[in-house]
Amino acid sequence: MFKKFIPFAHAQSIYEIDPDFFKRNGVKTLFVDLDNTLDSYKSKEPKEHTINYINKLKSAGIEPVIISNNKPHRVCGFAEKAGIEFLASARKPGAKRIKQEIARRGRTNDQVMLVGDQMMTDVLAAHKAKIRVVLTEKVVKEDQWTTHINRLMDRPIRRYHRKRGNLKDWRSM
Repeated sequence: MFKKFIPFAHAQSIYEIDPDFFKRNGVKTLFVDLDNTLDSYKSKEPKEHTINYINKLKSAGIEPVIISNNKPHRVCGFAEKAGIEFLASARKPGAKRIKQEIARRGRTNDQVMLVGDQMMTDVLAAHKAKIRVVLTEKVVKEDQWTTHINRLMDRPIRRYHRKRGNLKDWRSM
């Protein structure tokens, strides 16, 4: 049950994941959700620790790309200040735009991984796109009002998978 919601790995936060994890797993491009994965939906620009983490990824030869359902005006400013590319209005859990982005970058599915905080959008979209996904916890408590329904569905699925040992810590992968 709920197989389409099993992530490749789980992390408390993207910031705890050593870029070597991605390298060991053959990742060349890392798709990263923005709101509540990198920062609060209220943050207009990246914090210093976000820029430092992005620079670590780049130094490791990994191309980070923000993949967000949020509007271009929200995502563009943040991504530009972080010095990375982005795909706004991604329409997750749909996979069409993610697949197009993989092809546009000349990558194969095994060279791409997604990191996000929601089962209903990020994990499901990754499964549909046939790429691996790391599920994280929220970085802040507050959510956009549009996310509340997803969180209501997310909680029992997350509990179900946690009880069954399906949320494998990234360090063990």
